[in-house]
Amino acid sequence: MDTSQPLVITLPAHPTREDLARLCDELAAAPPREVVCEISALASADLAAVDALARLKLAARRGGHRIRFEGAKPGLRALLVLSGLEGTLGL
Repeated sequence: MDTSQPLVITLPAHPTREDLARLCDELAAAPPREVVCEISALASADLAAVDALARLKLAARRGGHRIRFEGAKPGLRALLVLSGLEGTLGL
């Protein structure tokens, strides 16, 4: 597997527990590398979205990955600032 290129994953509009489990399993199975998580499809800026991002960040960290989230909408950014998690999640 080529680890010189980032692993790109996409969070669906309404991520389910199964979606998150699948993405976390994908991160666990991949060799350590940079991960880009595309989150522009997220339908709403709510605590479920924040939970999904936090779970992916934790799974990436456990696997030795460096993850960055791309495509955050202003509402999600505002919620992360309000919750104090903007810096933690790297947005």
